[in-house]
Amino acid sequence: MTAHVTQREPARDALTGPHQGLAQRWSRRPLQQVSQQVRQAGKGLLSTATIMVTIALSAALLQPQPVHAFSRTDTTVIDSVVALSALPRQAQDTHSRILAGGPFRFDKDGTVFGNRERLLPRQTRGYYREYTVTTPGVRHRGARRIVCGGLVVQSPETCFYTQDHYQSFQKIDPRR
Repeated sequence: MTAHVTQREPARDALTGPHQGLAQRWSRRPLQQVSQQVRQAGKGLLSTATIMVTIALSAALLQPQPVHAFSRTDTTVIDSVVALSALPRQAQDTHSRILAGGPFRFDKDGTVFGNRERLLPRQTRGYYREYTVTTPGVRHRGARRIVCGGLVVQSPETCFYTQDHYQSFQKIDPRR
């Protein structure tokens, strides 16, 4: 049985840049031919299983990807808005300390929050800072945090509360 990777239209090809030529060359070759070339390159050192994994991965890389697969779109996910008065007492205390400039219990408090999860609105690096919200009965930092953003640390433009270590956020409304 000879399997063939079908050639796609260049406009729909997800691979670009230095890999584009590779994708176009491999898309015209039957997988059996690729397998033979891989086997020859390894000169018998590669097992059949390794060759099959290489072929499967190569074929997977050549599959068409949706347009958004490689884009850097805004993935902001804010679950809700919560009143400051509705947050746990420890979160309210942390928010007060943020506005006062400290003191903070943990060394990491006030450090730059990178927003790697991209759940908060995109801003330049250094815009967001994270602060620990203590959890009763827990001796370490726990999972609860307040992340504030703004140009002036003691006058944040916006703050967010997370109780599950950055898996979800609620925007804090300090007026309520």
